Amino acid sequence: MKVDIYQEVTNSIIELIEKNRTAKRSLWTNKDLSGMFPVNFKTKQPYSGINILLLWARAEDMGFGSSYWLTFKQAQELGGTVKKGEKGTRCAYYGTYIKAGEGAQESKNAISEGEDPKASPFIKSFFLFNADQIEGLELPATVEKIPEEFMGNALAESILQHSGAAILEGQSSRGGAYYVPSKDEIYLPSRESFITPSHFYSVALHELTHWTGHSSRLARDFSGRFGTQSYAFEELVAELGAAFLTSEIGAVNHTLPDHAGYIENWLKVLRNDKKAIFTAASQASKAHRFILDYLPKETTVTKAA
Repeated sequence: MKVDIYQEVTNSIIELIEKNRTAKRSLWTNKDLSGMFPVNFKTKQPYSGINILLLWARAEDMGFGSSYWLTFKQAQELGGTVKKGEKGTRCAYYGTYIKAGEGAQESKNAISEGEDPKASPFIKSFFLFNADQIEGLELPATVEKIPEEFMGNALAESILQHSGAAILEGQSSRGGAYYVPSKDEIYLPSRESFITPSHFYSVALHELTHWTGHSSRLARDFSGRFGTQSYAFEELVAELGAAFLTSEIGAVNHTLPDHAGYIENWLKVLRNDKKAIFTAASQASKAHRFILDYLPKETTVTKAA
């Protein structure tokens, strides 16, 4: 039976949103793996887009303590063996197929939408196993996790500073945190008003993701596709962008309570458009890369492709 990968992945994300909303916990990040992107153990390349969400969700559900993943074949090539009875996590691979003369060319891309109108997009699924599901691997020592309640975060401060964004703290005229496209300015309450520093950075990075969508940067505009729900969809992109970036700095994403009102609209969009979550994850990954590219070259970050 042919699997509708778009629909199956979308159903998984809807289930994740519903379950975590009821549990009143962060939608996108695994608290125990904060600061660790899912990484292929063989290639050492981080996963991106929709696959981050799928692997985080499975790690949360199964209680995996490793951020490393492998295909069944890769595990064998490294001398490992998938434990009996273990099930893989379905992930998605997106690319384009371009006819060129008498031959044809398959373009391998991260989860994103094909930009060449002559290219035919395709999607394939593949399965990954967490290192906790595999025996016989020589894993590096576990990286010490950064405590949630940190007193400032050098990488987070560097991200905010080097972005060049106009970030005005404690100058909000209407309260709360928000980005004003017409002024190209981010307004935040004073950092002392947040429960913890990680709450402050979560909100700041959410707004910084909005900032990347300005017409002079990534020029995001969802009005044609999502109509009246385009604002809520942009919030979904910013929510994912904040999740990716807070993971980068070793913090837990805390923006969910402030954006719970959008959840119903997100669910409505996802149920009506099985490709919507792929677009949201793709755009969030682009924003994540865009922001990190402002950092000095010597800065150690994930920069998931």
